[in-house]
Amino acid sequence: MTSLTNNKQRPLRIINSVAPIRICDNGGWTDTWFAEHGKIFNIGVYPYAEVQIEVYPLDTQEERILVYAENYGEQFAVRPEKAGYDRHPLLEAAIERMKVPSDIALQVTIYSEAPAGASTGTSAAVAVALVGALDHLTPGRMTPHEVAYTAQSIETDMLHLQCGIQDQLCSAYGGINFIEMFKYPHASVSQIQVPNSIWWELERRMVLVFLGKSHSSSKVHEKVIKQLENAGPNCQQIEDLRIVADHSRDAMYAGDFEALGQAMIENTSAQERLHPDLVCPDAHRIIEIAQAHGAFGWKINGAGGDGGSIAILCGSHSHVKRAMIREIEQENPLFQNIPIYLSRTGLRVWDRECC
Repeated sequence: MTSLTNNKQRPLRIINSVAPIRICDNGGWTDTWFAEHGKIFNIGVYPYAEVQIEVYPLDTQEERILVYAENYGEQFAVRPEKAGYDRHPLLEAAIERMKVPSDIALQVTIYSEAPAGASTGTSAAVAVALVGALDHLTPGRMTPHEVAYTAQSIETDMLHLQCGIQDQLCSAYGGINFIEMFKYPHASVSQIQVPNSIWWELERRMVLVFLGKSHSSSKVHEKVIKQLENAGPNCQQIEDLRIVADHSRDAMYAGDFEALGQAMIENTSAQERLHPDLVCPDAHRIIEIAQAHGAFGWKINGAGGDGGSIAILCGSHSHVKRAMIREIEQENPLFQNIPIYLSRTGLRVWDRECC
């Protein structure tokens, strides 16, 4: 197979795209098919998922579409005309879905600084960034909503995975969001606008800790669905999560970090009521350390389960936050602080001609 580094031809175009990951998804689980309707508060943050597409004349490489999954150190060809996916199904399905024009060759590089399986919507961010970049190969442009729904459909309709809608919407829009799903999967996105002082203070206080173990959110979804299969969409466990999203939105508009932290705690408790396995022993230990350092709140990101990550909203003093991070990382060599910054924008795509 032709290597991405061996093509001596100058590319015709280079298309770049980035999409943020998601943390603090209060109300998560209510954006699923079994909840039917829901409310979610979430925050788009760096580090981004990044996609770069080099466009070449058709006859310059042996395989028409080459993909470099940089995080995995893997290079492989994608043949959309071939049935099934055998390397990285999400990437292969996205390329198939977007109907790459047959008169060009591509080299696609995909990278994310966020660990895979960190419960931060990384796969959704990758799919959004890839769909957005591939959209630039053909005339017309998809809206952020269309990109998000295409990315979500790739996971649910093409790969038959359990998947809500909030991750893709946050990656497409960025910022601080209040999402109302009125009937799965249809939803509206209201971006919460706050003064810079509140934005900067939220960014300063927020910490993201990776537990060092990845997980499959689809498998966690299946476990919860089995637990709730006879409960119905308006059961108390789901309704508790919808209410937390309202509390989070109101706290954010008020700039009330104590109230936002309390909403995060309420959400984590509500997650545990969905299924006790959603908050693992490692997460409980990190919560104990956060409490000892006066943190206002903590939220198990995404579906939860064995692994993933936790968002922590710290108190007023930066030196206390740093001491907390040091103790967490000393507690277990697998625990890792992931530096984050709030993302004011969602999906960004730009390209340049190289000739």
